[in-house]
Amino acid sequence: MRRARSPGERRAAHASVEDPEMVLGAALRFLEARQRSTAEVRRRLMGAGYREELVSGAISRLIELGMLDDEAFARDWVESRDRARPRGERALRSELAHKGIERQTADDVIAERTATDPEADAEAARRLIARHARSLERVTDPRARRQRAYALLARNGFGPDIAGAVARGLIAMGDSESAADG
Repeated sequence: MRRARSPGERRAAHASVEDPEMVLGAALRFLEARQRSTAEVRRRLMGAGYREELVSGAISRLIELGMLDDEAFARDWVESRDRARPRGERALRSELAHKGIERQTADDVIAERTATDPEADAEAARRLIARHARSLERVTDPRARRQRAYALLARNGFGPDIAGAVARGLIAMGDSESAADG
């Protein structure tokens, strides 16, 4: 039976690797789960103990093959967030920076999002509010409900203008529903 190696032993074994194909294979296994940024792949391979020159070679090869593309990654990340977990522009920029995407690339992708749909941020804010509608409806005081909605939006990276407008819209919508009920 083979004994499991400790993380230190694995890093030492990776540091002694001479074959660039082994590093490329490790990078490909990391990319199997989902698309990644160049910085994520570099961090993973360097953290595993592979030598810098082999990591750089593997990343260059993956870029040549079209398997690593930070702009496409950023675009897909923003689209995924818009669908599944709405975030404001500030949060999206922060998440992309955390993923290692250069600021200019993130700015370009977000500008493209806004050019395609000028209401993208406001729509994302409304979807986030809709997702939390039940908990917000439990707050009976309209002012407190608006404050909670605003805080929720601010925590998720929406600017003050959009957070305020969507929170006020929530209260206006609630007022018109209660007038229709009464």
